[in-house]
This record gives sequence, C-alpha cells and structure tokens, in this order.
Amino acid sequence: MSEHPNHTGGNPIVREFSRLLRVFREATPYESFEYVVIQILTALIMVITAVATFGLVVDVWQLAVTNPLDLANISNFQEVFGNIFTVIIALEFKSSLRATFFERKEVVRGRTIMLIALLAVARKFIILDLHEVSPLELLALAASALALGGIYWLIREQDARLAIHKAQTAAQAQKPVE
Repeated sequence: MSEHPNHTGGNPIVREFSRLLRVFREATPYESFEYVVIQILTALIMVITAVATFGLVVDVWQLAVTNPLDLANISNFQEVFGNIFTVIIALEFKSSLRATFFERKEVVRGRTIMLIALLAVARKFIILDLHEVSPLELLALAASALALGGIYWLIREQDARLAIHKAQTAAQAQKPVE
C-alpha cells in the first residue's frame, strides 16, 4: 500500500490539521483564500456525490426489483446511465480540486474543464429522447461535442509539448559544460 509522502502515522485528523497549517504558513493571503474556497467546494461536491450515488443505488435497486425484464423501457436505462455520468462528473471535478489543493496546481485546469464539459455532453446524449429533440438541437449538441473534443485534444497536445520542452531543458541543464 503506497503512502502519502507526508504520512507520519498517528491520528489522521491531527496529521491533516498540521498539513493545513504548514500550507497556510507557506501561502500568501490570496493562496490561503483559494485553499479555503477549494476546501468548501470539495466538501460540497462530496455531499452532492454522496446524494447522487445514493440516488443511483435507489434507481438501480428499483429497476432490478420492479422491472427486471422490462428491457423495452429504454428510458429507465437512460436515467440510470445519466445518473452514473452525474456521479462521474462530480468525481472528476472533486479530483481536479484535490489536485489543485495537494499539488499546488493552478486553480482551474483547462483540460479538466473540457473533460468535464465532454462528460456533460456525453451524459446529455445518453439521456436524450430522440423522439422529443429536433434535428437542429441534435446537430448543435453534436457540434458542441466535436468542438469540446477538439479543444481537449489541442490542450492535451500543448501539455505534451510543454512536458517535452521541460524535460529537454532539464536534460540540457544536467549536461556538463565543456
């Protein structure tokens, strides 16, 4: 089992509190404000995720107990998979906030925002009732998915180029001067 690098044993609440004190001692007032906001958002997202997960469990239970063989009713499955995507979106958002807090990354990463937006569009496609939506709305949703996917790809490529550049710069700094 891998441990967090700052793991020193003992009471996890005391350990977390001392880590927070260390973060606040090293942070500027604005960074401290950001961390407080991130912690509040994290707590709220945890509540939302727990409620959504509980609702998902109830939905799956009701589907299994009341209509186990009603495979013709696609709306039940759409609702369940839509709820699954809701939980996944919340977890991804929480993960992004956690990375921001623990790794001191910038508050919002563009790639994460695009991933969350893509998940939301995918969720919309899943719960969409094709009999109720116009072709123009479907086209707009498809264009949104394509645009978000393109932006996500561009951001990922830029991140990869920056990582390569950073690695090359570090390698050049390690070379002995002749």
